[in-house]
Amino acid sequence: MGLSSQAAQAFAVSVLDRHESELVAQALETVASRSPQDAVILQGLIAELRATSELLDRQRPLRRPTQLGGEARDEATLIDHLCSIDGLSGDLVLPLKATLSRTHLLTKINFLRGFVKATSALHDVPTAVKMTHELREEVAQSIYTLLAEELFLALLRKPDVSRRTKQRAADQLITVWDDAALEIDDFAPLLESAWHARNRINTAYGTLLGATETFRLVTEDCSPDVLEFFGREGMSADESAAFEEFLFNMTSEELATLRRAMQQQHVSAASPAWAAEVLGRQIEDLEHAKEIDPMALYRSSNRRQLAADFRLMSGAPGPRRTAEGYLMVYLLDQQ
Repeated sequence: MGLSSQAAQAFAVSVLDRHESELVAQALETVASRSPQDAVILQGLIAELRATSELLDRQRPLRRPTQLGGEARDEATLIDHLCSIDGLSGDLVLPLKATLSRTHLLTKINFLRGFVKATSALHDVPTAVKMTHELREEVAQSIYTLLAEELFLALLRKPDVSRRTKQRAADQLITVWDDAALEIDDFAPLLESAWHARNRINTAYGTLLGATETFRLVTEDCSPDVLEFFGREGMSADESAAFEEFLFNMTSEELATLRRAMQQQHVSAASPAWAAEVLGRQIEDLEHAKEIDPMALYRSSNRRQLAADFRLMSGAPGPRRTAEGYLMVYLLDQQ
């Protein structure tokens, strides 16, 4: 049996779809022909992914009724439990399968990143560039899936989200945790569209109005439904501020700091270098000449989510959710 066939067979696990399996098999065969040592490491990642997949598969489906200590547990009790969490207990209050599902997804992300690293080094292989690009796209999709899961969890701990909306978010989480093969395009295609487009543009800053950034989202095929939602009449101040955060990859507090500095220093147009100096942190450029960096988008989302959570707990002014959070509540309410 040749290496390609062995690789394809090795990836016959539930988490990888046909395209992913064929792509990884091709990548492994190519790496093995140029760098056997790298191929050994990749085969180790295969074993780890398979092991986490098998462990996850052994878990009871979350919707299947059970009983422990005389207490009945079923889909309804789990949804009620998820709707009552405050977020302070973290994974300790989640079902074991939920934690294992997250671990499995993180294993898959690191597994794919390993393949990206190995194929990126194949400078003398004509097909390596295309292969690496496709692998990066798979990494991005898995990271978007992780972001969506964390977004649902964030909504569950928000006191200003209705019980009905939380029930729908909890129900969607159970579906995701029960099926490792699900990816973001299966349950939140609008979010994928927004993140896919945002991951391909940089921020011009300029006068901090956001017109250029919004136009660039359009050119990167962001779904019209997303743009219409954040451009509709009657949008709240917090929704507008959250979308502004999304456009500029910054918190509302950071944007306020920049605007004050522009006024005090008589700066008519902000640049990334100037903004980094004022804020005292590195400004991540999400635009790349050839490839995307979904890790940068993940850090951006976490920064904005932490800021939203802080405002909610402290009573500080500003949006209580991220832009994606406001959009997701709207989508859940339309179900």
